[in-house]
Order: sequence, then structure tokens, then C-alpha cells
Amino acid sequence: MTEKIYEYKDDQDWYVAKLDGFPYISSFSGDEVFDMIRRDLTDILDCDYENPDQGFQVHVIRYSSSFKLIKFVLDSFNDAHGRHFQVSQHRGATLVTEGEQLRLVHLPKEGLPLKEFMGQTEQFGDTILIATRNEGKTNEFRAFFQKLGYGVENLNAYPDLPEVEETGTTFEENARLKAETIAQLTGKIVLADDSGLKVDALGGLPGVWSARFSGPGATDERNNQKLLHELSVVFDQEARSAQFHCTLVLAKPGKESLVVEADWPGFIAYDMKGEHGFGYDPLFIVADTGRRAAELNTEEKNSQSHRALALKKLLEVFPTW
Repeated sequence: MTEKIYEYKDDQDWYVAKLDGFPYISSFSGDEVFDMIRRDLTDILDCDYENPDQGFQVHVIRYSSSFKLIKFVLDSFNDAHGRHFQVSQHRGATLVTEGEQLRLVHLPKEGLPLKEFMGQTEQFGDTILIATRNEGKTNEFRAFFQKLGYGVENLNAYPDLPEVEETGTTFEENARLKAETIAQLTGKIVLADDSGLKVDALGGLPGVWSARFSGPGATDERNNQKLLHELSVVFDQEARSAQFHCTLVLAKPGKESLVVEADWPGFIAYDMKGEHGFGYDPLFIVADTGRRAAELNTEEKNSQSHRALALKKLLEVFPTW
């Protein structure tokens, strides 16, 4: 237990502190100073009312600057207890760090304009990078992650990133390749998906090759025609069962990736129908509805599709991950 007294004094500010005993604050400058110290500093100093060796007593005689007062208290605490707090100013706010950890952001009572605090940064808050350049898919993910307070961006914001080849033989392998490679290159949380159609009568094909089922230069039209050809001798509707599959992988450098997957069951029709969607949607009959995926509007599809089902699973486990 130290008996050392600390003091700071200039024309506008005058503080005295003793770094032991129970946490105690007194001020000639009103409740604002008392509340600021009590609210912002007590927690980061790990004050324990049962352990007076880690306490502090601060007396504020004159006060004009929250930055000077916070710096005084923390510099004194560093000296008395061997801590390593650093206090700096950033665009009108006071930042407190300890080692590699940001411990406190203290704002003026009236707050700060967001643009002033953020500077040239356009987006505030954490973001998740979606490993796609498809804006439609990005918007679908954005709608889900907004519920958790995360922003969403995609690879269009990073034109210099290399394309990641999907050389895996499973949906998870391909999604991992994209998510983990881009996470390592950018240092960001990255979400990648690999999706496709699995047809039971074809042993799970086209599977991971769904987008290129008809060979080089594949298009949706050619892929659909090839699928109809492959099933031309399968006449029973029940035998034409299929599932749209989605695997999602969330990756972050230094952390085990999070993997979820989901299936959207249905059947393959004998002809194409519907004006919405893409890929195999005109051939996919949603189980128990009789409607093609291409007959569903965006809101209907996003409430029940394989990607929607996988995202719902992801939202259940993401907060603890």
C-alpha cells in the first residue's frame, strides 16, 4: 500500500490523488466531474471495494478539461500500481488504451458529430465482408446482418483482391477456400457461401459443379437443358427429388471458422416455368407447394430458401462465435 500523494496544478486545473483506500471522489466543480470519474474510470481501474490496495481517492479543486483529469488519474495509477494506460486525444474525444486493448472512449457531454469523429471513414461500426461481387446476394446478406448491428460490404470494394479458385470437391471446401483466404488477405471477418442443386437420381449432381454443369461457357439456359436431358428417363415425380444446398463459412484470422449448412427440399419439373430467380429456379418445384422457385417473389424466396435457412442457423450461433 502506497502513501504517495499525486498532484497536478495549472491556472485552470488542480487535482490531488492518493492511490489507495476505498474509491472516493470529491469535487468543487459539481456532479459532472464526480459522475465522469465514477462512470468511466472505476471499471477500467478494476476497483475492488474489498481490496483497498487497488483503490484511489481523487480530489478535484479546479477543473476545465476531462482529458487532463483522466490523464492525471491514469498516469498516477500507472506509477502506483505498475499499469500501462495510455491517454490520447482523437477528434475531440479522449481515448484510453492499455497494451493492445482500447479500454475507454470518453466523449464530451454534448457528444461529437459522427463525421468529425470518423474523419474520412464512410461507414461506422464493424463490417462483414461477403466473398462475392454479386450485389443481389450481398443485399440478401445485408438484410440479415443488420439485425445484429453489422454493416456488410462485398468484394467490389476490394478490386485488387485475387479471385479464389473453387477447387474443392465439397460445398464446405469451396466456401472455406474463399472465406479463409480472403480473411487472411484482408484481416476482416469474411462470409463465403457455396450453393448448388443436388438431384438424388443423379447421385447428388450437379452439386458443386452446378454453375458449370453444362461445361465451359455454361449458362443458366444450357445448365437447365442438360439437367432435363439427364432426367429424361426418370418419369416419376417422386423419383426426381432434389435439394438446393447452401454451406456458409464465416472466417476470421486466428479463429476457428464457423460452418453452417441447410437444404431446401423439392423436385425437378419436366419443363421450365416462372420469371423470377436465376439458375435452376425455373425447374425447381418447392416441396409441398407445387410452385417453382422462379414463381416466388424476392420476399417469399428469402423467407424459405436454402440460403435463408442457412442464415437463420448462422444467426443463432454467430453472437457466441
